[in-house]
Amino acid sequence: MRVHTRRTALAATLLLALTAGPLAVPAVAASAPAGARATTGPDAEALRAAIAGLPDADATAALVRVGGTDGVWRGNAGVHDLASGRAADPDARFRAGSTTKVVTAAAVLKLAAQHRIDLDTPVQRYLPGLFTPAFRPITVRQLLNHTSGIQAGDGWGDSFEAQYAHRFDTLTPEQVVRSAVAKGPEFCPGEKQDYLNINYTVLGLLIEKVTGQSYASVAERLVLRPAGMRDTYFPGTDPRILGPHNHGYQKVAKADGTAEFVDVTEWNQADRFAAGDMISTTADLERLLTSLFRGRIVPPGPQLEEMFTVPANIKGATYSAGLQRFAYEGRVYWVKSGSRYGYSAAIAGTRDLSRTLVYSVNATDAKSEDPNPVAERIVLAALKQG
Repeated sequence: MRVHTRRTALAATLLLALTAGPLAVPAVAASAPAGARATTGPDAEALRAAIAGLPDADATAALVRVGGTDGVWRGNAGVHDLASGRAADPDARFRAGSTTKVVTAAAVLKLAAQHRIDLDTPVQRYLPGLFTPAFRPITVRQLLNHTSGIQAGDGWGDSFEAQYAHRFDTLTPEQVVRSAVAKGPEFCPGEKQDYLNINYTVLGLLIEKVTGQSYASVAERLVLRPAGMRDTYFPGTDPRILGPHNHGYQKVAKADGTAEFVDVTEWNQADRFAAGDMISTTADLERLLTSLFRGRIVPPGPQLEEMFTVPANIKGATYSAGLQRFAYEGRVYWVKSGSRYGYSAAIAGTRDLSRTLVYSVNATDAKSEDPNPVAERIVLAALKQG
């Protein structure tokens, strides 16, 4: 199995997806907007409409934060859980998926700024014995921008049912990397760009080798703490989401043609590691975005520029170190999305922080590659120019 969701276009990256029929659960209205400027600020009416009527077939809850110098809007809708129907917690923690990669990239770049990692040095020198001779030298930079040529590692299976059966089992990052290495390279390093979790799984192991500490402790010290992300953590093998959280569900088709919504809130995400096991909040992800872009985590200079540099020699490349370039309505946004069963999240911002977006959608088919209608509405409303 490929232990990632391959993004073939930015729309698939941002608009995390699913399609389903209606839920027979009363809707909970979105919260009121605050502070947006009428001319250039967020479109409050469109944003309210984007999350109205939840829960529905596509999502059970949505939390949205639009910010920046253009203006501010906050909204939430949906339910904490389908059984009780009580309102969703606007400060809830959730599985942030691949937005974890932003933290990992920032940690690596900060270590590079401290001269503890050289981005042009092959990872084989830092992690001897990890790769076979079939692999040519892979630089740290090529891991960061997904041009390494390493194939995806194996997981518990290809279907939701197969993975759900192992949701409390542990698959270690080392096992995932060994399975990827056994397949040999997909292409020579630097020839193509292929977004895969495996690059950041290896970066997590690199961080541990260079520092002699766990990935989680280094990420907390170098990134979470400087950004003020007090409600963010890495669960490791713990399947729970600690603290306040809204439940996540997966829509599963039944033999009689109907559907049921399976609670997938508890799930051991150890194999996601530095590529996607972070638990966070919309407020913390907004802090990450603004602190990072202002140079408060990775110091301004060549290392921070890596986060805004797409390989120029690779046709169709859009990924930088931890982020992805997205041009929309005359503005360039730097974005990252993430999804785990039951949860979809994304961050986006202009380099000058005139407009930022963070959302969490409790999607009922979060790993689908079709655009999720709720997430799509949020993105189009949030990035709309006044």
